[in-house]
Amino acid sequence: MSGAPAVRVRVPATSANLGPAFDCAGLALTRYDEVEVSLLDRGHTEIVAHGEGADTLVCDETHLVARAFRAACAQLGWDAPGLRIEARNAIPQGRGMGSSAAAVVAGALAAWAMCPDVEVVDRDAVLRLTTAMEGHPDNVAACLLGGFTLSWTTDAGASADTLRVHDDVLPVVLVPGGTLSTPLARGLLPDAVPHADAAFTAGRAALLVHALTREPGLLGEATEDRLHQRQRAAAMPDSARLLGRLRAAGHAAVVSGAGPSLLVLTRRHPDDPPGDPDGAVRVREVVDLTPPGWIVLPLGVDPRGAQVTGPAERVSSR
Repeated sequence: MSGAPAVRVRVPATSANLGPAFDCAGLALTRYDEVEVSLLDRGHTEIVAHGEGADTLVCDETHLVARAFRAACAQLGWDAPGLRIEARNAIPQGRGMGSSAAAVVAGALAAWAMCPDVEVVDRDAVLRLTTAMEGHPDNVAACLLGGFTLSWTTDAGASADTLRVHDDVLPVVLVPGGTLSTPLARGLLPDAVPHADAAFTAGRAALLVHALTREPGLLGEATEDRLHQRQRAAAMPDSARLLGRLRAAGHAAVVSGAGPSLLVLTRRHPDDPPGDPDGAVRVREVVDLTPPGWIVLPLGVDPRGAQVTGPAERVSSR
């Protein structure tokens, strides 16, 4: 099958938690990894990586795209032959922007799209599989479905729904030079929290839905959290200090996922100067507060989520 058509999968970066909505909300962003998958006659796996993580990611069967592809094949009862994966990565690795979720979604979608017995990709099944691989649905749901997603789990597995973000919301991601492992960040969370903190955070999570979809002026209050951000501050002191400065200056800033990146939900405002439709003044305010060594990424909200195209032309490995 070395001449078989390939498929390309484009998967967006994501930011999960969004402050108070811990493990149950995510936002798809306009920064993408692109993965091409094709079948080989020989029963082995070839992986070529470009861009983010190209020098550090493993390039064997344990690569997340390959693992997700094989897991989806098992789900489908399809014994795929050899595999070639070429990944062009633009999502920063290990910085709370959903790089691992993007990889598992790309692999699982590619398997569904290439399986000869499948006519339509079942995104609900893909969501359940990728959630099982990731351990929680927030990033994979946003990556798969796009927009602002709410996700939850039942005995039957993960489910999610997506909401349209208000046009005035302008996400900016601040990316530090260092990384932070998600298991380490999760290990810092206590086993129990005070009832008052739980009630406060639940109220802010409900408000967050209204603020992101209907009333962006409430984003400052809606992104307040008592459940996980201050508990993780010791593992990312630079991020914690910058988060404090941004919020003190009136910006709706949160830790992106497990960190150490930050997400700032800037917004257009009636008082913005004429000719500033993209909120450039507010983005500059964020830039001015950001110390040297950080990368500032003004992004949009991706409304579509992961997209499969094919058959695809071969992508040069050079």
